[in-house]
Amino acid sequence: MKSNLLLLTLLLMGTLFVSCKKEDFRHQNDFENSFQKWLDFKEASDNSYRYRIAGGSWTGTGWETIITVSKGKVVQRYYKFSFPVGWTGTIPGNDETEWTENESEINSHEHTGAAGAVTLDQVYEEARNNWLRKRSNAETYFEAKNNGIISSCGYVEDGCQDDCFNGITITFVEAL
Repeated sequence: MKSNLLLLTLLLMGTLFVSCKKEDFRHQNDFENSFQKWLDFKEASDNSYRYRIAGGSWTGTGWETIITVSKGKVVQRYYKFSFPVGWTGTIPGNDETEWTENESEINSHEHTGAAGAVTLDQVYEEARNNWLRKRSNAETYFEAKNNGIISSCGYVEDGCQDDCFNGITITFVEAL
């Protein structure tokens, strides 16, 4: 079992590191260090963990999605939309401001501000292949403040005025 896990990890790392040329990839050293911390955490936690994705708008609204993963599979997605005091605007998407999906219901809430039900393996893949890609018209960001695991990754296109971050903000990662 451990040799299969090691082989899978090596294949994933090989795929991630060869998919982009070095000059097309921003924050490569920080990413690689964080990716190694993730692999260590993943093994120590038996690939069972939860993490929180947060977002907000210049209007004062905010949202969070908590993804729970058990043995590498998403088993729960929790979402909450928050309003500033005195809010009189509308709710984006549907009318639900808080809900929980369990294993058989994952992704049943559509057209909401909830983050997708993805594993951290998928987050790192998106970071490597999209968010950290070199762009001539954008500023790219990467932070790993969750004990070395990714906490913020994305880009902001030049000239954008508000709600411009394309990427992810993860406020905690914890083993189950």
